Amino acid sequence: MNPFLKAFWLLYLVLIYLPIGVTATIICAIVTIVMCAIGDHKIWGYYPGKWWARFICLLTFSRVEVVGSENLKKGQSYVFAANHASIYDVFLIYGYIGVSFKWIIKKELQTVPFIGKACISAGHIYINRDGGKEALKSIQRAKEILSESVSVVVFPEGSRTKNGEVGRFKRGAFEISKDMQLPIVPISLSGCYHVMKVGSSYPVPGKLKLHIHPPVDFKPQDHEEELQLIEKIRNTIISGIES
Repeated sequence: MNPFLKAFWLLYLVLIYLPIGVTATIICAIVTIVMCAIGDHKIWGYYPGKWWARFICLLTFSRVEVVGSENLKKGQSYVFAANHASIYDVFLIYGYIGVSFKWIIKKELQTVPFIGKACISAGHIYINRDGGKEALKSIQRAKEILSESVSVVVFPEGSRTKNGEVGRFKRGAFEISKDMQLPIVPISLSGCYHVMKVGSSYPVPGKLKLHIHPPVDFKPQDHEEELQLIEKIRNTIISGIES
């Protein structure tokens, strides 16, 4: 981005994107908190966030392409596993995956004003990455959600990539799928790292792509087969990421 365009873009972010985006976030959070208290969390825990995410992508001129929606069956619960490169992963999945779901997210987000409370109200699942009893409770909560025909979304890497490469996958998400006998759907997210990478203070316009791969039955017979399946899913996700 040349200096003139960069200056214009920063001015737009400060004068238009930031005030409108913050207002939209607060409104979305309030609607979610209130409506989940009196209505169905499967509806009000998903749709306000969906349209909020789409609006944020629109505000930053992020063009979105979705591939593979036909791989999902209506009414089926899934464990969605996606690569994690940017905060825009959240906007892309929330806005365009097309099915009601709950996030499995780090507990630190509970303290974020409005968003933390809205996530609790919506039924999203906070997990303590240090393990212990709290982590086990979070896993049990995820199983209860899945039994209600609602899917969950996880980032098996645990944290955002710092270099754009897909990191090693942790086993927690796959244990949920194995215990519940539910398919895992690999999700490849492209463009998010370039729009707003870790450490960047502002987004830039770009193209985002959500690639939904066919579901994978996760029923390993032993530890070795489990590791092979996890690596297969990781390679499937990598294969769908466009540079």
